[in-house]
Amino acid sequence: MSTKEAIHNWMVAHKKTLALAESCTGGFMAAQLTALPGASNYFLGSMVVYSNALKEKVLGLSCKTVEAQGVVSEEAVQGMLQGLFRLTEADYGIAVSGIAGPGGGTEKKPVGTICYALGPKKGAPQVGTLHLQGNRETIILLTSKKLLDLLWQLINNK
Repeated sequence: MSTKEAIHNWMVAHKKTLALAESCTGGFMAAQLTALPGASNYFLGSMVVYSNALKEKVLGLSCKTVEAQGVVSEEAVQGMLQGLFRLTEADYGIAVSGIAGPGGGTEKKPVGTICYALGPKKGAPQVGTLHLQGNRETIILLTSKKLLDLLWQLINNK
């Protein structure tokens, strides 16, 4: 059974919901989840908030956080996750922002730097930074796989 199937089955069995706030993955995680029939039984949807302005306007991400830390930061994805929960009231959520490349990287935040926050609405999120290698397509694929794996590990250990 794949990770996305395991998440699907667990969410349905436990009557829980999931929502996403995707930046660098551009909706790819949502596409993975909705490829399974019956995803609407738990999956509320994904907001592809690619621009900084939309992250601020839709998710309420603080412009102070963006100015101080940048949108590819653990602080920013935590703010994105809080905004996602406020808008959707999902039981679980994933927020992700990163640099998929080929451009956009810096010395401090090279291409492949991915920040994420995931977890339950009630409780502290798991927050972290990934450093991935590969071309844009590979980075998006690896990010989606890793974050769905992390969500599965989190809910499976409950």
